[in-house]
Formats: sequence, structure tokens, C-alpha cells
Amino acid sequence: MFTGIVQAVGEVKQVASQESGLRLNIAPGMLDLRDVNTGDSIAVNGVCLTVTTLVDGMFSVDVSRETLSCTEGLDKRGGRVNLEKAMRLSDRLGGHLVSGHVDGIGAVVTFKPDGESYLLAIKAPASLLKYIAKKGSITMNGVSLTVNAITGDEFEVNLIPHTLAVTTLSALEAGAKVNLEVDMLARYVERLMGDRLNPQSAG
Repeated sequence: MFTGIVQAVGEVKQVASQESGLRLNIAPGMLDLRDVNTGDSIAVNGVCLTVTTLVDGMFSVDVSRETLSCTEGLDKRGGRVNLEKAMRLSDRLGGHLVSGHVDGIGAVVTFKPDGESYLLAIKAPASLLKYIAKKGSITMNGVSLTVNAITGDEFEVNLIPHTLAVTTLSALEAGAKVNLEVDMLARYVERLMGDRLNPQSAG
């Protein structure tokens, strides 16, 4: 489990093909790896991945073909990635509860200055729209954000200077693809309401 508060920006140094997918060697940037062991989870651009090795100040993760097929931005050598270690029960929940399981890929429609901040508009997959609510939470490339507006199949968020400075979101441009994870509370609400509206499905 994660919070969507990015701890560092890393770089994918090596991408090696495997029968089951890819192995990535990632330079962690400012991420402190002293308390990280093999088998631990790290969110990489919003994708929960398991550390397989720790060598020469870098960590490796294996990415399955299934994960590659439904995510964006993991297979590019030299690519910059948002990193967050799995949260501990004693940690502050600065963002919102994030599972690291990407629900879909969105596309940047608009990315432009808005005062001291930036306005970012994303076209979301139709299957996710019912989970996206104004003033609700959404995770984009591992970053916890608040939805400011929804119009049709697009939603808007505001990026403050700090977020732009400590994540990879500052490099976005129109047409870029982003990993989206909807608020898990919205999914539970849908399940609960679905059971109430369709009592037979609960049995």
C-alpha cells in the first residue's frame, strides 16, 4: 500500500528482456534504499513492483507482460520515474490510500500555466469515468492528486510548483500517456451500492 506522495525521481538505467517480461535496473535518485530489502514493494510510476536485487546503489524489478500491456512508461531506458516505498502503518497518510494497481491509461489533453500553477486535463478511459468525482482523489503516475473539474470524458487537476519540482509530471505534454489509479473507496462504494440495488448478486 502507498500514499501517492512521491519520495524521489529515479531513472531506468537498463531494460532486459525475459521470457516473462522485462527486468528493469533503476537508479533510485534521492530514494534511501538502506531500509529496502529484496521482496519489498516500490511503486514505480504508480505501479507496485517487487524488488528482486539491490546492487551498486540500484534496485531491480521484474515486470510481467500483463503489467506492461496495461501500463505506460516502464519500458523506456533512460526514462525518469516517480518512486515511493510501501508505506508503514506508522506513516502519515499525506495523500490517499493507493494500491499500486493501475486501472487504466489516460491521455494528456491540456497542460498549461494557470497562475503560479499548471492546469492538467486528462482524457480518461470510459470504464473509469464513474469512479472519478469532483474533489475526489486520483493517482497519476504514482502521484496523489485532487480532481478539480469533470467535463465529458475529461477531468482536470491543478499542479502546484512543489509537485512539478519533485515529480516527473512537469515533463508532460499534450498526447502523453499516464497511468491512472482511481480512488479505491469509490470502488467499494460501487460494490456496496450494487449489492443494495441488486440483492440477488450479494448471495
